[in-house]
Amino acid sequence: MFLIVVAVLSMTATFAKDENVNTVENYDMSVNIRKLGNCLGLTIDQMETVGDVHKTFCAEMMNAATAHADDRQGLVNAAINKDLKYMHYILNDKQYSKYLALLNATITNRGLNK
Repeated sequence: MFLIVVAVLSMTATFAKDENVNTVENYDMSVNIRKLGNCLGLTIDQMETVGDVHKTFCAEMMNAATAHADDRQGLVNAAINKDLKYMHYILNDKQYSKYLALLNATITNRGLNK
């Protein structure tokens, strides 16, 4: 009987862990900049600038991950808006459209859009 209770509690904990979208890992936006550059067709100059902007975005998202729950969504939205503003300035329309689709898919898959 004790083993059954332990098994049920273990399964419950596993399901609860999978449903928690506010884990720090979900806010880690690090990507391989070379792969992103290849996907978007970036020039060398764009690659360097996009890398710098992306580092800032990653730092801001990690700050949001560790912020109080009441402030978290506002910080996420601010980080995304700032990133998109800078990327729109750096990328051409075709590149920006691809980047927007990639970022949107990432944010949605991680459950960060509310």
